[in-house]
Amino acid sequence: MAILGELLKKGIRIREMLEQEYSSPFDLQKKELKELLIAASQTEFGKHYGFYDILRAFRASPRDFYEQFKTRVPIHTYDAIFNTWWKRCLQGERNVCWPGRVKYFALSSGTSEASSKYIPVTKDMTKAIQKTSIRQILTLSKYDLPAHIFESGILMLGGSTHLNHRGSYFEGDLSGIQAARLPFWFQHFYKPGKQIAKTRDWDAKLDKITRKAVDWDIGIVVGVPAWIQILMEKIIDYYRVPNIHEIWPNLEVYVHGGVSFEPYRKGFANLLGRPIHYIETYLASEGFIAFQAYPNRRSMRLVTNNGIFYEFVPFEEKNFNSQGEIRPDAETLLIDEVEEGKEYALLLSTCAGAWRYLIGDVIRFTSIEESEIVITGRTKHFLSLCGEHLSVDNMTKAIGLVADELNISVREFTVAGIPHNSLFAHQWYIGTDNQVDPVVFRDRLDATLKKLNDDYAVERSAALKDIFVEILPTQRFYEWMESKGKVGGQNKFPRVLTKAQLEDWVSFLGVRQELPR
Repeated sequence: MAILGELLKKGIRIREMLEQEYSSPFDLQKKELKELLIAASQTEFGKHYGFYDILRAFRASPRDFYEQFKTRVPIHTYDAIFNTWWKRCLQGERNVCWPGRVKYFALSSGTSEASSKYIPVTKDMTKAIQKTSIRQILTLSKYDLPAHIFESGILMLGGSTHLNHRGSYFEGDLSGIQAARLPFWFQHFYKPGKQIAKTRDWDAKLDKITRKAVDWDIGIVVGVPAWIQILMEKIIDYYRVPNIHEIWPNLEVYVHGGVSFEPYRKGFANLLGRPIHYIETYLASEGFIAFQAYPNRRSMRLVTNNGIFYEFVPFEEKNFNSQGEIRPDAETLLIDEVEEGKEYALLLSTCAGAWRYLIGDVIRFTSIEESEIVITGRTKHFLSLCGEHLSVDNMTKAIGLVADELNISVREFTVAGIPHNSLFAHQWYIGTDNQVDPVVFRDRLDATLKKLNDDYAVERSAALKDIFVEILPTQRFYEWMESKGKVGGQNKFPRVLTKAQLEDWVSFLGVRQELPR
């Protein structure tokens, strides 16, 4: 039990795990916000928004603190907080939104924006991510795993760990920032190792990992599904073996995040020699938000006592406009005010200097008591041209059901809303390497979406006049990503294309004919 033994030997405490287990989410979150406000009270942000006055409210009635907090501090989008505050951190200014100088910025590869976002990563946030990572490792004791997995290596496939030095700060992938601070004891388990991890060229990195794969005893794999699948296929082909367990016989766990795993589940099964455990995480550039705490549950537990305070915005038209942009007067709720089954956009206040920051993800609570959630989409990644309210969750479920019906594997897909005569239509692009009739796929997809979403069913008989499906090789999706410099690591293909993205995508595909009107 080497890795667990190392955790205990190094004095890693599980107090935080027990605290979350036996405390109410509201109490933990109230304490978390108080600690964040105290820490940042002397920063420029804290002085500007009167953190001391907010802190005084903690001694009043039980909920006055939140009324003061949301009254004084506005909701921030990325552009709002970056242009006013985080840009000053990039210029080397100290004590802006968090004490001290920010030395690291994670380049977030958002799928909805053309350029990268600069997300501050403070020393406190790095420690918080490490602590939550350890908590997740400790939850493996709840799984029925053989002892040898805790002696095996952990392959973490992220972006390049090389960091660019920009004078007063370093920038790069979050995995690179975290890798620079890996505990010494963990380096024995960490693969592909620092040297290969620094490789900037993605294809070259995969080649190096492939050649070394046979020398490693891998028990746990961590990474975005699309790129892990590509790597395993490459290894299987290189060594001419039937499945990845021929190379890594002790592989037992795959830890994934970033996108829904459902479109990849069948493809993964074909690459394995036997079933393994799939564990979902919610690690964003802004912090380690949640992880799957129990076997056989497709949900994740919010981390409520480690450097992040959450607010929840009901994902409704009164709070968001048709482009998915939050309204300034949006309703916000605390963790004890949410309801199971409803969708909420997340606001974060963190130990990296994010304050009431709209991260852009939409979640749904599956258990209030356990603070368990699933990610259902993005605030700007949904389709509602005429009231169909089609979420990424609806799309992913429908694609999975149709793929099962047709006995095919769909690894990537995307959709866009388009004008159709005087009304509207949806244009789908389906990535599969199986033979399938696009008309058959279209009809089954349309029928499935009608069953999953009542609003969609209504609009298909009204303003949403048609849907179109184009079948493409999966590789075309990855080639487009590569053309944008977004290959590998945490990069994901957008599930919903904006107008500009659609034009670029159609141009890339070399489609000469115009889209249906």
